[in-house]
Amino acid sequence: MTQNPLTAVFTAQRTAVEQSQNLTHDALEAQSNSLSAFTNALESSGALVESNADMTKGAAHAYLDALEASMPEDAANFDELREFVDESVDSATEAQSQSLEAMTEAMAESEAAFEEFTASYSEVVDTSFDAFLEAHEQVEENVSAVAENVEEAAQEIDVSA
Repeated sequence: MTQNPLTAVFTAQRTAVEQSQNLTHDALEAQSNSLSAFTNALESSGALVESNADMTKGAAHAYLDALEASMPEDAANFDELREFVDESVDSATEAQSQSLEAMTEAMAESEAAFEEFTASYSEVVDTSFDAFLEAHEQVEENVSAVAENVEEAAQEIDVSA
């Protein structure tokens, strides 16, 4: 293909289209990565729930110990209250853990579905971009041929004049 004033325009257009295709893939990858990061954060938050439960129990027990120490001996029995605190915290922790587990499972399923969608969408994007680039190349060839014909006709007119 010969160089003509429009060659640079077609090259710039082709480069822009190829960059758009790459950006589309990059955007899909970024979305996939953020979904994975969110799923990982949910998975690791289970350890935080357990730590929070231990700290809550520890703080409640320390408060009850301090309260018991400030009272006359045998004035009150705090064992039942300590047991109640432990049962309540354990119950709340279990509910939180179950919720996190359900959310993590749902996110993992969503992540798998998104990966499937991404693969299909990427294929469609690539097919579309490839078809456009092929058509673009054909237009460029046609325009170049017309430009060559015009240039040859102009030279013939110059020669005959």
